[in-house]
Amino acid sequence: MSYLKKLTGIVFTFAILAYAFLHYTTYISPTEKGFYYLGIVGITVLVTGMTRLSFRALIVPTFLLFAAFLIQWLTGGGFVNLLIQGVSKMSNLITLLLIVPVISWILREESYIDAIIRLGQRLFHSSKKFYVGIMLVNQIIAYFLLFGSIPMMYEFINDFFRSKTGEAWEYFKGTALLRSFALTTLWVVSIPSFAFAVDHLGASLGWTILQGFVISMLGIGLALVFLTRKEKAYQINFTIGIKEEMQHRLNSAMPQKEAKKLVVEFSILFVSLFSTIFVIHFLLGWSILAIIPPIIVIWTAGYFIFKKRPERFVAECKAYIAVDIKQKAQQFSLLLAAGMLIYAINQSGVSEYMVDALFYLADVIPFMNFLAIIPFMAIILGFLGLGPLTVIVLVAGILENVSLIYPSELVVLAMTSGSVISVMLSPVVLPVIILSTTNRLSIIKNGLGFNWSYAFLFYLMVQLYIQTVWYIIG
Repeated sequence: MSYLKKLTGIVFTFAILAYAFLHYTTYISPTEKGFYYLGIVGITVLVTGMTRLSFRALIVPTFLLFAAFLIQWLTGGGFVNLLIQGVSKMSNLITLLLIVPVISWILREESYIDAIIRLGQRLFHSSKKFYVGIMLVNQIIAYFLLFGSIPMMYEFINDFFRSKTGEAWEYFKGTALLRSFALTTLWVVSIPSFAFAVDHLGASLGWTILQGFVISMLGIGLALVFLTRKEKAYQINFTIGIKEEMQHRLNSAMPQKEAKKLVVEFSILFVSLFSTIFVIHFLLGWSILAIIPPIIVIWTAGYFIFKKRPERFVAECKAYIAVDIKQKAQQFSLLLAAGMLIYAINQSGVSEYMVDALFYLADVIPFMNFLAIIPFMAIILGFLGLGPLTVIVLVAGILENVSLIYPSELVVLAMTSGSVISVMLSPVVLPVIILSTTNRLSIIKNGLGFNWSYAFLFYLMVQLYIQTVWYIIG
């Protein structure tokens, strides 16, 4: 049995690498034969990936596949086309997910996070400033690590507050990390759900990022309001505790000169990656999903060469191919199954009925329109076990073939605001589970318990912006 699992792991790894290679081959030179090979390799990834999953992990992708085949059967569609075209549909997103974790290799090379906190210690001397600082740093780290930023930042902050325990301090740490990560889905270009939505709905990248960033900052401001209320409710002074810990940390912190050097270096890295993606997208007009993976690979390799550590880059590549890729079987299987469902829905015409149903709900529910209802798709599906990425993929995949009267940028914001709420509340999505595994609180407490009222006001805040803009331009 262990031999079979090892064999499927090897086949899965080579198949996913071939899948990514064929994605770019067909993107640069699209041919019917190339798409056929891409589909065959994609089916291999799906089959070998699903054989590696536990029974519980198989439930969601199996349900998506069942729904896709059922729709195709009821509407008389071809099953061969469903398999080939369905798995090919996700090639851009899966390639992105395969490559984005490569960025994290850089964070393991130097103590960039320690340096940022070292320089910010004298600035973040109050509870509000420290809370905002955590949220901002976590959003930047999420640009590199995606949801992996949550356990990494939690361990760092927990070490900082090593003598501060109890529910009040866990609220302080947990909500800062979970809310800030959730807000990144509004604007961070390396977050796959955001990149997919922008790309498939044809939204302006610059404007969508700008509006998402502004809403994210307002979300941080809203989180501060809740922190102030909780501080009074818990009858605790976070500021005093922070000053106590900072005094201890300053005695053993890295030299300020070294910290400044690392922060400048990190800033250059962040800006160079972000700006390169922007420049190529705007000058050459390439798809954002197609741009990010090769830029990340070249940029990361360039970093190790500049640091004169090419052997480290080779070692990281070997470890990633040998170990890490196999651990993505659930993620890739889920997306390939979702691709089949999207294909079945769009080819059968079911997508038009679904959108018509949403417009009908908007008509019959007072004070609601299409843009107010879209967020609930992500929220409801999140509570059913579909993560924000899968939800955005499904919804954007359906809406890209539908003519809407609303600007694409507002549609993207409405969709991603739903994923923000889903990330904070759903007890069955990965970020809440990761946080609960790390801080040992229940997933209900970390999600609904701490965040339901914040999520409600956040929804109203975003809708106020969306409906105002639509009223002005509509």
